Amino acid sequence: MPYRAPDTENPRVRRTRDRMLAAARELLAETGPAGLTYSVLAERAGVTRQTLYRHWPTRSALLVDMILVGNDGYPESGSDPAVVAAAWLASLREGVSDPARRAAVLAVTAQADTDPDSGQALADLNADRLAALNELLQPSGVQVTQDEYPLLYGPVLARIFFEQAEATDEFIALVVAHWLAGRDPGRVP
Repeated sequence: MPYRAPDTENPRVRRTRDRMLAAARELLAETGPAGLTYSVLAERAGVTRQTLYRHWPTRSALLVDMILVGNDGYPESGSDPAVVAAAWLASLREGVSDPARRAAVLAVTAQADTDPDSGQALADLNADRLAALNELLQPSGVQVTQDEYPLLYGPVLARIFFEQAEATDEFIALVVAHWLAGRDPGRVP
């Protein structure tokens, strides 16, 4: 049975949604993805499971909201693509430094191969972030293609998640220099 979508313009609904997200973030940080069940989350947030399903019909939808909500650190647009791209990657680095957001990113990614909802959520998330980056880059006249986008975020996420190392500002500058050199083969990083 489909649930009635909540009216997110209603202040009471927004407060409830914020409370549920806060409880989900705490639970995910404490127990990891396996412990984030709607039963436990409903009890922790003081709501019914039906309320959770109204807001997030799938667990992947909840995880994506956990990734996106509260991520207000995006840079400003600008005419220098190197500056904008570096600021964008720094905001990505800061975003995944939050333990709950980091766990949500890893959970959606891990489930994407076997769960169609997670796979679609990951694709939508990537498309949304690429569109947001391109909006910031508009004043520069540079736009990042779908094929180029992983060349920017891939090395940073690999450094953070696979190497368990810090993606320093210097590392980010190197990634941006290589990306720009790939766009203009005459440019030396």
